[in-house]
Amino acid sequence: MAASPFSFRLHRTDAGCRARSGTLQTPHGPVETPAFMPVGTQATVKGLVTPLLRQTGARMVLANTYHLALRPEVEVVQALGGLHRMMAWDGPILTDSGGFQVFSLRRLAEVSDQGVVFRSHIDGRLLTFSPERVVQIQRALGSDVAMVLDHVVQLPCEAELVRQACQRTVLWAQRSLQAAQQLRSDPPQTLFAIVQGGLDPELRVWCAEQLVALDFPGYAIGGLSVGETPDEMYAMLDVTCPVLPDDRPRYLMGVGRPENILQAIERGIDLFDCVMPTRNGRNALAFTDQGPVRLRNAIHRRDPRPLEADCDCLACRHSRGYLRHLFMAGEMLGPILLSIHNLTYYQRLVAGARAAIQQDHFAQFHAEKQARWCGSSGDSAVEQR
Repeated sequence: MAASPFSFRLHRTDAGCRARSGTLQTPHGPVETPAFMPVGTQATVKGLVTPLLRQTGARMVLANTYHLALRPEVEVVQALGGLHRMMAWDGPILTDSGGFQVFSLRRLAEVSDQGVVFRSHIDGRLLTFSPERVVQIQRALGSDVAMVLDHVVQLPCEAELVRQACQRTVLWAQRSLQAAQQLRSDPPQTLFAIVQGGLDPELRVWCAEQLVALDFPGYAIGGLSVGETPDEMYAMLDVTCPVLPDDRPRYLMGVGRPENILQAIERGIDLFDCVMPTRNGRNALAFTDQGPVRLRNAIHRRDPRPLEADCDCLACRHSRGYLRHLFMAGEMLGPILLSIHNLTYYQRLVAGARAAIQQDHFAQFHAEKQARWCGSSGDSAVEQR
C-alpha cells in the first residue's frame, strides 16, 4: 500500500509552554507550523492575484464549501480543472465545510440530525447540506484538507442548545468519516474533525475525546470567536488542547487578532485562518508592531515614513501619506496594498513564533510583542470579524 501523501511531524515543543513547531505535509507541498492561512472564501483572497499572495509568505489558503457550492457551483469548478487550477494556486488548500455560514445565516436555515436545509442567500433556492453531501462537495472541489460539517451556535447560548449542537457535531463527524472512506480519493484529500462545546469545559473535553476515538488525521477547534471574550476562548483552549493527540495538527478556526494568535500558539495551536488582515486592510487599517494604524486619520497626510521600516512588502515601499491618499481618493490600489501588508505582517508573526519555539524562547517572543502592542502609538481599534 502506498504511503499517504499527508503527514504531520512535530519538531519541537517549547520548554516553557505548550507552543509547538511542526510540518504538515500535503500533496501540494509542506506547511511549516504554526501557520496562518489567508481566507479565499470564494476561491480568491480579495484583491490579490496568486503571485502577490505568495509574496506575503502564505503557503496554504482557505476556501469555503458553502459559497463555492452556490457560486459558481461544484460542476463549474470541476469543469475548470478543480480548485487549484481554477485559482492558479499550486499550494495546499483547506476548505471549510460551511458550518459557520449555517450559523451566520441561521435565519435562512433549519438544522436537524439529518443535516441542514437552507435557502441560498443569493437566489433563494432551497438546498440541503448533509454531512455526506458536504464531504462529496469538498472531494469534488479537490482541496487538500476538508472539514467535517459541524453545528455552530452563538455565544453565549442556552446550555441545552450547546449540548445538542455538540452531540450533533460528533454524530455528523462519524457520518463524514464513513462517507470519506467510501469515496475515491483522487486527488488525495484528508479530513479534519471539529471540536464544539461552547463555553462548557466538560462538553469540550467530551467532544474532543469522542472525535479522537474516531482517529481523524487532524482536529480543529470551532465555535469560538462568535461572541465570547478572549479570556473565555483561551479557557476553552486550555481544556481542549491537552486532550488532542500530539501527533496530529490542531487548527483554531476563524481566529483572529495578532494577540489572539500568539495566545493560542502558547496553548498548542498549529493552524489559523481569519478575514481580519484583508478585511481591515480594505478599510484602511494596517497591522504593525507599534499597533494598528488607521490611514484615513489626518495625522498621516504628510507622513513620509513607511508603515514599518523593516517590512519589505509592496505597501512599505510607499509612504504613509501616499497610502492615505489612495484611500481618500477611492483608488483600488489602497486596499490591495494594505491587504498585502497585513498578510505579510501575519506571516512574519507566525514565522517569528516558529523561530522562537525552536530556541525555547516563545514566552519571551510573546512578551516582547505584547509590550510593543500595549505601549504602541497605533491610532485605532481593530475592526472585528
